Amino acid sequence: MSDARILVVGSNGLLGQKVVEVFVRGTAATVTAASVEPASVRPLQSVAYRQVDITSRQEVRALVGELEPEVVINCAALTNVDACEKERDLAWRINVTGVEHLAEAVKKSGAPLVHISSDYVFDGRRGPYAEGDRPEPLSYYGKTKLASENVLRASGVPYLIARTMVLFGYAEGVKQNFALWLIDSLSAGTAIRVVDDQLGNPTLADDLAYALLKGVELKKRGVYHIAGRDIVSRYAFAVRLAEVFGLDPGLIQPIKTSQLEQPAPRPLNSGLITLKAETELGYTPSGVDDGLTVLKSQILRAGRWAADREAAPGRRGTGSPTR
Repeated sequence: MSDARILVVGSNGLLGQKVVEVFVRGTAATVTAASVEPASVRPLQSVAYRQVDITSRQEVRALVGELEPEVVINCAALTNVDACEKERDLAWRINVTGVEHLAEAVKKSGAPLVHISSDYVFDGRRGPYAEGDRPEPLSYYGKTKLASENVLRASGVPYLIARTMVLFGYAEGVKQNFALWLIDSLSAGTAIRVVDDQLGNPTLADDLAYALLKGVELKKRGVYHIAGRDIVSRYAFAVRLAEVFGLDPGLIQPIKTSQLEQPAPRPLNSGLITLKAETELGYTPSGVDDGLTVLKSQILRAGRWAADREAAPGRRGTGSPTR
């Protein structure tokens, strides 16, 4: 593993940046970052960057053929659940067809493919879930993630599937995740509504990246649940975030998922059991408080939160109805 060639696809996203960072910092591997964008949002001197659209079989074949990676880690996905419900063709092409292209490209070399899946493969009626529980996705997003898992099972390539949920963290140029939306809204004095009937494990992206590193180093195969230690409601997480960041939890109004009338159904009583990852990977999941403390230190170190707070007008409003 010390001199292995690692290809990280979807490297411009939150998890992709964390995975590149942990492999560069923790190994002597040669890491190549790749995403659909023309340039890396966080250039690193020791990391080459290549543009690739995984929905293009030709582009994937060309890149894998040129680099001959010994491990491919796929962090690329369309994760906006409601967008997947509305734009089903796009969701399938990215979340399923893209995985087919990656699996086809690495099959000849036998390189393992590491892939990220989701608790949305379950219906959220009997959580928390272990790896062997039967998937029954409710949303189209969940169906694409289950289909992507099945692509790997049928592909004949060695694979590691990491199911995770409520991923949060900070990295350069990433789209808002739940935690960052909370910080931005509460820092601006905006009243927001957060559901109190969706249960799950908020997962620090750094923890997931480290678990993937261990999985690659130990040459593990199969499905692993990798998520945070604490199973809490979205509302409870939001209140705790406000307290850790010194923001006003009184701005957070608890509501029920049904009140949002979102296009995609959500699994409510969800959560992932991480015992297998803890036992076999040495994974030590962060709890909510520890994860939020890490997030706060990262944001402060980047100078982002302080600047936002100084610029915030202190307005109050209805907040986002979609979170």
